[in-house]
Amino acid sequence: MAQEEIFKKLVAHCKEYGYVFQSSEIYDGLSAVYDYGQYGVELKNNIKKYWWDSMVLLHENVVGIDSAIFMHPTIWKASGHVDAFNDPLIDNKDSKKRYRADVLVEDQLAKFEEKINKEIEKAHKRFGDAFDEQQFRETNQRVVDNQKKYDDLHERFSKALNDNNLEELKQIIIDQEIVCPVSGTRNWTDVRQFNLMFSTEMGSTSEGAMKVYLRPETAQGIFVNYLNVQKSGRMKIPFGIAQIGKAFRNEIVARQFIFRMREFEQMEMQFFVRPGTELDWFEKWKELRMQWHQALGFGAENYRFHEHEKLAHYANAAVDVEFKFPFGFKEVEGIHSRTDFDLSQHEKYSGKKVRYFDPELNESYVPFVVETSIGVDRMFLQVISAAYHEEQLEKDSRVVLKLPPVLAPVKLAVMPLVKKDGLPEKAREIIDRLKFGFNCQYDEKDSIGKRYRRQDAIGTPFCVTVDHQTTTDNTVTIRYRDSMEQERVNIADLDTIIGEKVSMRRLFEKQ
Repeated sequence: MAQEEIFKKLVAHCKEYGYVFQSSEIYDGLSAVYDYGQYGVELKNNIKKYWWDSMVLLHENVVGIDSAIFMHPTIWKASGHVDAFNDPLIDNKDSKKRYRADVLVEDQLAKFEEKINKEIEKAHKRFGDAFDEQQFRETNQRVVDNQKKYDDLHERFSKALNDNNLEELKQIIIDQEIVCPVSGTRNWTDVRQFNLMFSTEMGSTSEGAMKVYLRPETAQGIFVNYLNVQKSGRMKIPFGIAQIGKAFRNEIVARQFIFRMREFEQMEMQFFVRPGTELDWFEKWKELRMQWHQALGFGAENYRFHEHEKLAHYANAAVDVEFKFPFGFKEVEGIHSRTDFDLSQHEKYSGKKVRYFDPELNESYVPFVVETSIGVDRMFLQVISAAYHEEQLEKDSRVVLKLPPVLAPVKLAVMPLVKKDGLPEKAREIIDRLKFGFNCQYDEKDSIGKRYRRQDAIGTPFCVTVDHQTTTDNTVTIRYRDSMEQERVNIADLDTIIGEKVSMRRLFEKQ
């Protein structure tokens, strides 16, 4: 089945089973805005806890804050967002559709990459263990030709981005004969920049109102509070400040479900270091963050680092962690060495000193910053994309979300075999016993097989069936989602069995 079809099924599954809904759906929806349902909010909260605890529990020199969404408008002038927070946009005159010019070119690069990978996959199947991929890449003419096309386009594209050359960006689209996906034509407008910030007014009267912005990132709330945290917490460099919060961007080209939205949530950590040590810390955090992702068990081959084609105005090094979604490798996290740009700018615009006195060096300086920034919604999509499976069994098939048990919204479903003979009451007793430690669900409707399938689709890792034997010896059947194996266990052991499987400590120990 094509990956596009799988992704469509995944989106439908998210709605059917209470994970993600279109915002304002009864009013025909609001584009690129989504609501999280009863299971989606649980998965989202578990992801946030996994990130938060990995930052503030595992690192004694990282603490958290929660800054306001509304901030003084001069902050965004200082940070460069007022003048430079833009996307290069291009319109197709026939379809009237608007696209990000850089994304169109990136999609073209991905096509060359896909052609190369298909040739390699075919050759690998043909030659088996004897296949030498490096030699094949160097000698197969189709691969060599497509690699040259990729390299030439990549070099030209990178230069256009770094030079901020919008005319060249359009010329690349024309020369590559890139067509509008809707109209199929190449009738393009010029490329122009579009600022992504939402603005509103704050004040009791229209005459006295001040123009403010919905924050496009959470990082600035950390920067303007860095001295407050450092002094009140007696923090010594190096130290970090973590934050989870909403951000808002007026994305014109919002697509791929919750991958790119106008209202989204970020998990960011800014790590303050001595000038000159930032690139060492940059490499360190690259390694730690990749370990964090791979600890979930979705396969190391589905992750890669992607070096930035164009560095942001504040950075001297930047890399993305990319995950292989059904629509290709895409960014889920950015790691940036932001230099001292942000703090220096706030010192300049506010007129307040933001320097740190280093007792070991006996001098004051503006710290450099290494940032890790991950989108909660993209991480959510990564987890649920990796977890979605369609399996053909001996007698039927099933759709199952093989979520890591630690992240699963419902940890345990308790099911009485029949709705009589005291079995429902016994099932309720088990839930009352376990609900303080785990999110449990009671399920008595339909046959036991249908109930298993329903819990598989939700992603529940453990199902416990209460039968007549339970009333005599206090044992139950526990069924494991991924293997579908069942075993008889004592009710008193459930807490330990499930607790070991869903403990975040198991993930942290892999990092």
